[in-house]
This record gives sequence, structure tokens and C-alpha cells, in this order.
Amino acid sequence: MAETPPTCEALLAGMVSIDTVNPDFGGPVDGQARLAGYLETVAHAWGMRTVRREVSEGAFNLTITLPPIPGAPWLLFESHLDTVSTDGMTVPPFTLSVAGTRLHGRGSCDTKGSGAAMLWAVKTYASLPGRRLNAGVVFVVDEESSMTGAQAFAAKDLKSFEPLIGVVVGEPTQLRPVVAHNGALRWRTITRGTAAHSADPSKGRSAIHTMMAVITALETKMIPLAVREFPLTGRAAASINVIRGGSAVNVVPDYCEILCDRRLVPGETTAQVLAERDRALEGLEVENDQEFLAPPLPPENSSCLHAWMLPAFEKLGLDAKPVGARYATDASHYAAAGAQVVVLGPGDIAQAHTRDEYLDRRELERATSLYLEFLRTQPPPSGGLGKSS
Repeated sequence: MAETPPTCEALLAGMVSIDTVNPDFGGPVDGQARLAGYLETVAHAWGMRTVRREVSEGAFNLTITLPPIPGAPWLLFESHLDTVSTDGMTVPPFTLSVAGTRLHGRGSCDTKGSGAAMLWAVKTYASLPGRRLNAGVVFVVDEESSMTGAQAFAAKDLKSFEPLIGVVVGEPTQLRPVVAHNGALRWRTITRGTAAHSADPSKGRSAIHTMMAVITALETKMIPLAVREFPLTGRAAASINVIRGGSAVNVVPDYCEILCDRRLVPGETTAQVLAERDRALEGLEVENDQEFLAPPLPPENSSCLHAWMLPAFEKLGLDAKPVGARYATDASHYAAAGAQVVVLGPGDIAQAHTRDEYLDRRELERATSLYLEFLRTQPPPSGGLGKSS
């Protein structure tokens, strides 16, 4: 792959060519690091600055910035490095193949297309005279699994970008500004029993049998409570999506686990949902752990940034009407840290994670133009819009 791709599409091709399937989905442990290394090489060739920040062993976030203008406000763009599995794909997953205006490949839509457009926009902005904003692109790890990259950046690095206008988080939104979305709360519930030979099951106690009662309790006492709605993001949801138990066909199982997913609408709290879970499981012998939360994103964490963006949308003739989403994104972690955020990127979520994932070439071009227009927009009178401390 070329170190200095001549077009944004060529940059996207270089990104897609690197296997960054999340290791939790069977991908290589070094895939995201290799993509970050490629982007770092390209950024250096373009005269940009880079910073690596370790998130876990062998995994790091990469921040790419232009040489800063002292005192100027920051606009940050964010895109994740990882993708979902390639199982069942009907197009080459690691080659950007072209069919008409469609650019196929794993991650082309979710969300390497956003990342390529963001970096290309910043590169183009660097050559313009009279720059008034500081600009950076943050490439984070692990969005598709546990969002550890976003959590680490929000906790350790975001505060160093002040004054901060906001963070534009790249996801396939059809270039519609997502100003609110649901959150995701996940956990594991475990039941334990006593192992015994299946020739005499009476000597054991089945963890699977106990789990049957747990599942019934959750499905009858907790899941029906997931009915709250929020105007922009729809209805809450809850489901039990993974079950594991037993070690052999001739052994009474002493262990069983389920993985549960609860989608929170803005206004719901973790404490509220966990209390509903615990009441449903009252009287049953269970263990709950591995709790993960991507908080809901309420629109007040996006309203100021969205208002500042409006002239750019209007100049390009794009629809700036705010919308919501039912899924969760990295944006909620930056919002929780005090930043204004908007989720915005090329492509349709319906094309993400699919067998023939693709991004329309025209969407990629429009995204690059829109991101660049943000950078050309007059800074807010106060400099920043959100406090990152």
C-alpha cells in the first residue's frame, strides 16, 4: 500500500486492506495496531503530529493533529479502528472492490469510511490559509466490543484539548446529525451446581436447571419492564443473547452463564435497571458480573455543537435536522466527560456488519466536504462549547 495515498478513496482502500476484526470476534490481536501504524506513517508524510496512548497490552489509540495554533479552539474527529467478523461475507473483506458507485469491504461503511474522510479533510484543511481552528482525528480501539478505547481517551486525554468545540464521532448516519442515542448495559449472570456422572444424576445439581429458572424470571419480571420511550431514540429493549453451560454429555453441569443486553433510553439510569434485574432474581442463587455500560446520549450534550454546525450543512445543501439512534456509540463516553458531541458519518447503518458491506463513493465525497466545511466555520465566540474537565 502507498504511504501517501493520492485520494481519499485510496486512503480508504489502504485502511480496508488491513484486517482489524476485533479479537473478541476472532480477529488478529495486532490488527488494530497495524492499521494505526499505517495511519501514523501517512500522517507523518503529510506533516502531521501523532500520539500513541496504550489502552491495553498491544492495543493503543492514535491521535493525529495538525501543528497547533496557540489559543485556538479544538475540533476533534473520532473513528474506531476495529470491525466485526468477516464470516459469511460475499465480497472480499480486505480489498476495496468497486461495483458502480459502491465501495465494498469490511469496515468501508462501519467505520473506516468515516475515518478516511475525517483524515483527508484535516489534510486538506492544513493547506488552507488563515486557519482558525486546531484539528485532530482520534482513532480508537475496541468500539465493537467494549469501547475501551473511547473510555480511555475520555478519561485521560480529552482534557488536554482546550478550549474544545466538540467531538464529531464517525458512524454511518447517512450524514444526518445524530444528537441522541440509546445506551447499552450488559452483564453476565452465573449459576453454579454440583458436578456428577450422568449415570447417577441424583448425586449432582444441575447449573443449567437453575439457569432455566433465572431465564424465566428475567423474561417474565424484568424484560417486560423495558418499555420506556424517548422521542428521538425509540423504545428501550432487553434480551438474553448468549448461554453457555456444561462440559460433557455425561457430566451433570456445575456451571452455566448467560449474557444479557439492556438498551437504555435517555433518562434511564444504570441503578434503575440493575434494581429491576435484582428484584427479578430475588431468591435465586446467582452471581452477576462483567457489567459494561455505554451511557445513553441525551440531546443536551449535542445541542450547542449541532447549532454551531448548521452553517456548514446549509452551505453544502445537506439536511441538518437532528435525529436519534437506537444503538450506542463512543460519543456517550465523551459526553459523560463534558464534551459536546455529534455522531455523523457517511453510509447507512443498514449496510454495516453485512455480507456485502459497502459505502457509496458519493457519500464518501460528501462526508469529506462536510468535515472540511466544519473546519472552515467561524469559531464560537467563547472559543469552546464543552468543558472536557
